[in-house]
Amino acid sequence: MKSTQTHLSKFVLLTLLLFTGLAFTAAAQSVYVGQAGKEGNALKKYIEPSDLKKLVDHPTDSIWIIDVRSEKAYLNGHIPTAQSFPAGTIAQRINEIPKNQYLIIYCTVGGNAQIVSKKLKKAGYKRYINWGSISRWEGERETGMRH
Repeated sequence: MKSTQTHLSKFVLLTLLLFTGLAFTAAAQSVYVGQAGKEGNALKKYIEPSDLKKLVDHPTDSIWIIDVRSEKAYLNGHIPTAQSFPAGTIAQRINEIPKNQYLIIYCTVGGNAQIVSKKLKKAGYKRYINWGSISRWEGERETGMRH
């Protein structure tokens, strides 16, 4: 009987630890959402997925949505109107991104978007925001490369 109780107690403890770990992982995914450059606070009105959807439906020339996931991930499905700038290529392609554009940056979880944000800041960009994970996107995803 005592052995069964011991196994049950270990099982409950492990289950609790696993659940706690998953909860912290989920919370960590959004830790960078909304972090913006000095002039990026104007983009916070698009932080909710429904508000970004309105922007996608009615694009503004001064705002670029930038997907920093791999090209393969982008091709498999991205936020409509988003441009592909994989995180690993930003240093080589930074001159393709005008500094006067407002930039909404997203990736798989939010961490790469934060890394790219730091690179942009170092290069003198001020108009950007980390939108976080593509999993937050509630609309349909576009596939293929944008022209």
